[in-house]
Amino acid sequence: MMGIKGKNNFRDRTIVLGLACAFTAIPVNGLKYTTKIERPNGSRKNSFPSGHTAVAFMGAEFLWQEYKDVSLWYSIAGYTIAAGTGALRMYNNKHWLGDVAAGAGFGILSTKLAYLIQPRISRMFTGSAKGKTFFVVAPSYDGEHAGLNFSIRL
Repeated sequence: MMGIKGKNNFRDRTIVLGLACAFTAIPVNGLKYTTKIERPNGSRKNSFPSGHTAVAFMGAEFLWQEYKDVSLWYSIAGYTIAAGTGALRMYNNKHWLGDVAAGAGFGILSTKLAYLIQPRISRMFTGSAKGKTFFVVAPSYDGEHAGLNFSIRL
């Protein structure tokens, strides 16, 4: 929107971000509600890992991967904000250091995985749809928890 050219076109960036979001949300939310680790402030038992930190580092890694050839400053800004997010989660007594570290790891690895898979997904959307496989991600809400549904359509 600002005219800054990244590594990929709009469609491919969208695919990467969609995949990265899914790859972040599934393990983070899965662990939050299976480990049931209490938050430092005692408010809830869903401390591990930090979802806010995971999303922040997912975005920071996206900026690095997409714009590292344009300017290093985009990555520096992204990682500064992500680190600040993690620090504030601990400062506000919402997470332990391990929660934040794990969240950062999930966010970074999810984006790296999305960039590895994106070329294959992108090829599915080129050419004729006949005989192609499509990966569909759809949001869901069961009245209590939000999530993502995944399906493959042939």
